[in-house]
Amino acid sequence: MRFLLLGTEGCHLCEEAGEIVAACAPHFPVESVDIAEHPEWQPDYALKIPVLLEPASRRALCWPFDLPQAAHFLQQFGEAVSR
Repeated sequence: MRFLLLGTEGCHLCEEAGEIVAACAPHFPVESVDIAEHPEWQPDYALKIPVLLEPASRRALCWPFDLPQAAHFLQQFGEAVSR
């Protein structure tokens, strides 16, 4: 299970989201992705960044989110995998 943190260069909210995700995601691989390099995601997410995305299901947690919300989002998938 992997996750993407969609953002873009120079986005202070994206930096804040990255800190939140890093604090709650030591057991989950989260890759930061610049949405400017992925035009296929821009229609759905460009105006919502930062976005924490589980790409297989396309479930997303859009900004604003805090540490408990991000942790809950990530843990949902961990529970699904362990069932």
